[in-house]
Amino acid sequence: MKVKSAIAFLFVSLMIGLPVRLGGQAITSSSESVLEGMPKNLEVRLALSALPPYLRSDATVYVLDPAKGYTAQQKGTNDFTCFVERTDWIRADFRNDLFIPECFDAEGTRTIVPVSFDVARLRAEGKLTPEQLKEEISRRFNDGTYRSPARPGISYMLSPVQRLYGGPSSKTVRFVNMPHYMFYAPNLTSEELGGGPIMGLYPYLVNPGPHAYLIVNVGETEKAQISKAESSLLQDLCAYRSYFCAKRGRGERSRTLSRLRVLPVGLMILDKLSEAFAGDLNACK
Repeated sequence: MKVKSAIAFLFVSLMIGLPVRLGGQAITSSSESVLEGMPKNLEVRLALSALPPYLRSDATVYVLDPAKGYTAQQKGTNDFTCFVERTDWIRADFRNDLFIPECFDAEGTRTIVPVSFDVARLRAEGKLTPEQLKEEISRRFNDGTYRSPARPGISYMLSPVQRLYGGPSSKTVRFVNMPHYMFYAPNLTSEELGGGPIMGLYPYLVNPGPHAYLIVNVGETEKAQISKAESSLLQDLCAYRSYFCAKRGRGERSRTLSRLRVLPVGLMILDKLSEAFAGDLNACK
């Protein structure tokens, strides 16, 4: 009975996405941690949605190959680089449902983009845990491999849809419609800039250190205009994955419920496995 209960706990936990530890190793369901690539055309559209429309046709766009890292899909001429970031190394957390479309100017392409691309490549190699990856990137900052922007610049994040962490210390990913501009503010503090609350109404500082940003959100009128202009993209993203749907994306309840719907069938299979396991044990006595 104890064996069956243990198997049941493991099965249910993995089905609803709870982490389970076996032998000191954290195990999660594959949909949570194994990175899957997007359809290329959809990924290009999502990446470019971060940029003002008048800059898109001449921008360089990279798409993610989960087995290798980022590869160029569209070569541009205006020095802007766009991609959808899928791993936030600072959180030491590997997920499959993180989508952060962003576009960097020439200075950001030179100094900031290489970090994101190295993170993607190292994760694809599969040799490092999330904690080890964070240690390696931190080491490269400390030894001067990565540098701060040398001049003022901007990263555009004007997409009407992002799936990102809910705050500086959060490991909960949520859907947000928060088009904004990010201005490079290396090694400055929020106090020096007069920054407001994070994700608030007024400009605020995030990621303090060599790659800090001062973020300015667009106004409500501009946000509505962006959402209207990108309505086709929003529909296609919602069709691709339900967590891109605005009504469902505010929490993870719908994703958990969808897993729970398959539990009756799964538990029937579990009963059969448990009976067979018990039979093997009796045969060994």
